[in-house]
Amino acid sequence: MAAITAEDFGRGVAEALGARLVSLVLYGSAVRGGHVPGRSDVNTLLICDRADEALFAALERPLGPWLKAGHGAPLVFTNAEWRDSADVFAVEYEDIRAAHRVLAGGDPWSGLAVRPADVRRQLEHELRGKLVRLRQAYAAFARDPAQLTAAFTASVSGFLTMLRGVLRLTGREAPADSDGLLRAAAGAIGFPPAAIDAFVAHAQGRATLRLSARDPRATAYLTVLARTVDFVDRLG
Repeated sequence: MAAITAEDFGRGVAEALGARLVSLVLYGSAVRGGHVPGRSDVNTLLICDRADEALFAALERPLGPWLKAGHGAPLVFTNAEWRDSADVFAVEYEDIRAAHRVLAGGDPWSGLAVRPADVRRQLEHELRGKLVRLRQAYAAFARDPAQLTAAFTASVSGFLTMLRGVLRLTGREAPADSDGLLRAAAGAIGFPPAAIDAFVAHAQGRATLRLSARDPRATAYLTVLARTVDFVDRLG
């Protein structure tokens, strides 16, 4: 049996929901490029009229083969929630807008604006949170290579999303490929890209990173994060 495609999933959702469907969107690395099978998620977003038990019952049939193929369920918004949440999820909205494909339904961006001030505020909040949590992890696991590696590598995908947001906020192009993104962000923010090359290579499946006890690469990553927080703070 052929593997289910995103387009197959879109047709199944459209058939199952009918007029209740507002939009089903594929987004992220599966559209932008750089998707790593077995490591990267295939991200989808469902916008519907309302989120009730009948909706989830109707979704069971198209979701079954999609989940069996190893993909996650879509994010679910009602249309009202989608329209009202652009200030709360400003970074995510802009990231999805920049790399998405409508699988079923209409264009979810029609008439929807994201304010740069909301993007900057969320970027600072997310980056500061990531920085203090990774410092906490380093304090706890500096001499435990396995735990240290797990904590730091888990943060990379989110940090790359933040870097794309920083570039777009400053009017710069955010390259689709991770290496290009890293170098563009490093040039704009002012940090050496080599400081986190190994983390990005790990996230892209091009290498496996194993930090050692008190690995200087971990502290270099923390320094890059701190520099990025300072850069975003000064944009305010």
